[in-house]
Amino acid sequence: LQQALHSHLENILPESRELMGEFGRLYEQQYAVALFNKMRYDIEGGGGPQNQLLHRKVPLKNKSIFSGDLFQYLEENKKWRNRFLFIPDSYNINYYENKQAHDRGLHPKGTINCAGYRVLTSMEEYLELLNTSLPGVKAKVGSSPFLKFATQFPLILWHPYARHYYFCMVTEKEQQKWNAVFQDCVRHTNNGLPEECKVQTPAFTDAVRLFRQAHGHYGTWDMMCGTPPQILANLVMETLLPEMRDLITPKLKGKMHERQRNWMLISDAVYGLVQSQTRAQYEAVVQSCEAGRPPLETTIRTDMDQIITSKEHVSSKIKALVLPKAEKLLKVSIQPYISSILDALMEPTSRGFFEVRDLFFRELVDMSKNLLNDGNKEKLGEHMEKISMLAFHPVKMQSCYEKMESLSLEGLQQRFDVSSPSVFVQRAQILMREQMDDAVYTFEQLLHQSLEDQEAEDLCKTSQRCQDRVIKKFDYDSSTVRKKFFREALLQIFIPYMLKQLSPSCSELPRFQELIFEDFSRFILVENIFEEAVLHTVMKDIMMAVKEAAVQRRHNLYRDSIVLTNSDPNLHLLGENPPIDWAEEYGGGQEEEDGENAGDPEAQKRRRMKQVVSMIQVEDNVFVLPNESCLEVPAVDNIPEEEAEVRSDTSLSQQSEKQVPNGTKKDVNKNAIDEKPPTNGSAIKEEESTTEMSLQGTESKSAIDCAIQEIENAVQEEEHELRTQKTEESSSLKEETAAEEVRPTSNCEEGARLNPADTNKDSPSSTEEEPLDSPEREGEAVTPSDQQENHITASTHDSSQCDDSGFHSPTNEAAEEKHQAGKEECNDSETGEDTGKGESAHMDHQ
Repeated sequence: LQQALHSHLENILPESRELMGEFGRLYEQQYAVALFNKMRYDIEGGGGPQNQLLHRKVPLKNKSIFSGDLFQYLEENKKWRNRFLFIPDSYNINYYENKQAHDRGLHPKGTINCAGYRVLTSMEEYLELLNTSLPGVKAKVGSSPFLKFATQFPLILWHPYARHYYFCMVTEKEQQKWNAVFQDCVRHTNNGLPEECKVQTPAFTDAVRLFRQAHGHYGTWDMMCGTPPQILANLVMETLLPEMRDLITPKLKGKMHERQRNWMLISDAVYGLVQSQTRAQYEAVVQSCEAGRPPLETTIRTDMDQIITSKEHVSSKIKALVLPKAEKLLKVSIQPYISSILDALMEPTSRGFFEVRDLFFRELVDMSKNLLNDGNKEKLGEHMEKISMLAFHPVKMQSCYEKMESLSLEGLQQRFDVSSPSVFVQRAQILMREQMDDAVYTFEQLLHQSLEDQEAEDLCKTSQRCQDRVIKKFDYDSSTVRKKFFREALLQIFIPYMLKQLSPSCSELPRFQELIFEDFSRFILVENIFEEAVLHTVMKDIMMAVKEAAVQRRHNLYRDSIVLTNSDPNLHLLGENPPIDWAEEYGGGQEEEDGENAGDPEAQKRRRMKQVVSMIQVEDNVFVLPNESCLEVPAVDNIPEEEAEVRSDTSLSQQSEKQVPNGTKKDVNKNAIDEKPPTNGSAIKEEESTTEMSLQGTESKSAIDCAIQEIENAVQEEEHELRTQKTEESSSLKEETAAEEVRPTSNCEEGARLNPADTNKDSPSSTEEEPLDSPEREGEAVTPSDQQENHITASTHDSSQCDDSGFHSPTNEAAEEKHQAGKEECNDSETGEDTGKGESAHMDHQ
């Protein structure tokens, strides 16, 4: 395998350098064009309507997204080990040995950049994608995968070229939370290049598009994500991957899963080498272009009018050639589909933005209700500190993001060469997050300004006025953002299709380059003018379709004739104010630092860094994993590939469930109840002897079996004690019934033994109200013995003459009268039953 990889790398690296050289030439051409367009725009001006909401520049300063514990699969030793994950504001996933390693400032075990990844929640999805990696190598239905998950709640990070990562959680709620966090990491890194770079970003994107078109790839591209070196590595791998498969696939030997796993290792190694190569070449190209920028700017400033005149002259010639063909293609192949594609885009997008508005409104209403009960600036500061990070809370925003998941372009993807709707889904989700943060930031600034002149008793009214102003501005801005998104999405669908259809019939385009003066040829390219002509052809129809859709009330869009320019000019002055620290200004200052790291500013900064997830929603009964936990899983060699693998899959899954979830989970749940862990995911309990899960080598299996055997023995002893206790209680009930007087019980003893909270906790109805990740209830079933125990407890509670508050009757006479009245109403006395049964019926009646 190493020889095959080494021999293939000798062919890959030179070909990769050749492809990067081709891209470098395209980038230099597009860099000069982008510089001219930027300088022309600065002089002539332009732009759409002005945004009404303010925009926060650095929203996640001194904040982190989330941190916590979960199980990660290590391919080196084929074991599941507990890892502490920390996700900073860069949205890179850092995993450590434990939380103490992170607190001490040690380097992480590894860092995951989520650009290009997909988050999967089941092994079936993963195998379906894995089967497409190698031609002719597919997993059979019911075949065993090459790894066994420690729990039934997995999360997999899949990449077409890079390494895959495997995680699992103990509860379904933890899986949902980590899934939302991972999805947010992928969404953020796939957002594309920063729009603030007015020259480098358009030059890079145009060069990538022209490079792919030169190799026959038109349409949207879902791997246009990450940093420029990552995008270029994806570009090179897209070209080299078919050749790489043909050379390496025949040399892969072994079972099916072994070949798939070896292919992933080879692809990851090649991808890493290509990425390091593209990074060096890209930086060299950018430095070369930036070094030659001053003379280009001088030429543009001097000859701006002549360059514009020459470009318009060439454009008129090209339009005369292109427009008749483009209009015919537009009428036949584009216009019939504009309305249907627009409806498919608008329906989930409008629902998503409405959910953003509704979520923002609900959070402010909850804050106002709390201020009515206890309205002071300290409480207001606590609520505002949480609301300020609402847009970056993946779990809270998940309801908004899910609305876009229903986007379906089925039937149109093949026709217009759309790779997948994920390009539009993730873009709309990013716009939702930006709109939410703009609304929150605007509300913060308005409320903070109003609080300077208002008294404490006016907090609710002040908040309500600020809320109404922000909601109106949000409606206008969301309408503008959505209409812009619709136009861009339709252009991304139609323009590549039209270019692909028109390019063969416009083969004489290079001759128009002769009409351009040599001094201006760097700023005027025929390829760009051709694309602009095609764009102007279809742009008119797209604009008309979006305007017609804005009239429909179901989409909740403002018409273009409604312009709120400078409707609140004083508001934009607040955007220059420094960010508001609600906890420090209204919350009474910061917490005291520990004496151990009092002199370490980095340690203090890490401790003060607050998590976005835990700030908004405090999770109760979060499952806490023990430190240094390690679980062994079957190796690839132990899994057969023939018919027997179905039976082995069943036995291994049962064995894995018996070894890992039950024993491990029961021990940890027991300790979680005793210790009452903190509510956020970053909390880690100290290692205890009863929750020891550190298993080394081949002894892990026997250690788990011993732990399970000890638990079973303990359960049997507990059941024996319960049966003994039930026998004693039944005999005591008979003795009390036979007695002529009701003996009063002690308030203290009865209240401690029959606490209504404990009784409700054991009842089946209360189980539904507990959180999904509750350590007491997760994964447990109510056995008949438990039901009988609950019945005995309830009967004992009734016979003790206690009301709901836990107090018994004031006198013995009142208790005796109540006892006699209950016996008269019972029908069991007519059947000739003994005294103990009559008393039991009396208790059931009560």
